[in-house]
Amino acid sequence: MANPNWELKNCCNRDQVRFLVTIGVFTVVILALWRTVLLTPFKLITVFLHEASHAIACKLTCGDVEGMQVHANEGGVTQTRGGIYWLILPAGYLGSSFWGMAMVLASTNLTTARIAAGGLGLALFIVLFIAKNWTLRGLCIGFIIFLAIIWVLQEETSVKILRYVILFIGVMNSLFSVYDIYDDLISRRVNSSDAEKFAEVCPCPCNGVGWGFIWGMISFAFLCGAMYLGLVILS
Repeated sequence: MANPNWELKNCCNRDQVRFLVTIGVFTVVILALWRTVLLTPFKLITVFLHEASHAIACKLTCGDVEGMQVHANEGGVTQTRGGIYWLILPAGYLGSSFWGMAMVLASTNLTTARIAAGGLGLALFIVLFIAKNWTLRGLCIGFIIFLAIIWVLQEETSVKILRYVILFIGVMNSLFSVYDIYDDLISRRVNSSDAEKFAEVCPCPCNGVGWGFIWGMISFAFLCGAMYLGLVILS
């Protein structure tokens, strides 16, 4: 096995160029269509991953997840009991950024794209049983069907788009995480946001806006890191 090309010598080959161009095109499309209904299902799936990250952090810190909700207005809530609160709070923003990065990287290979699609489908199926509202249940069912259709097209026809769908969800998730922090803490200043709650628990060294800025920079770093690692994988 060849050593990883960490220095990206002789960049960029055909696959690397396609990877960067596709991310660029997806970014432009997402920003252009941001406030249209066309992106609503993908926005809701990022809200789902945000709430799922809270739930995972709760379970990993020995807490109990009592329910999850995703609302049509792109809001969401996860009811938890126990666990380590100061770890559960930032897990939403940072966790969804991590999943975005993971999907971007998974899109570089068909096998890993299949794993990502299967993992997302399994997560949606599991959440069906703890969903507390029909928006989340409908999202789970709809995306399971959507992923199944994309999978069948990939395996049985000449329409090979599974990797691009996973990459789109990854880019969408990364951008939405950064935007959500900006929207909650700068443009609207939502006092019930995760960062504002975190500031109440950990007031030093900054307030909610400060924590949101830090989380936003980490989220952006996740996206940049995904692009760099993707280029290394494809080199």
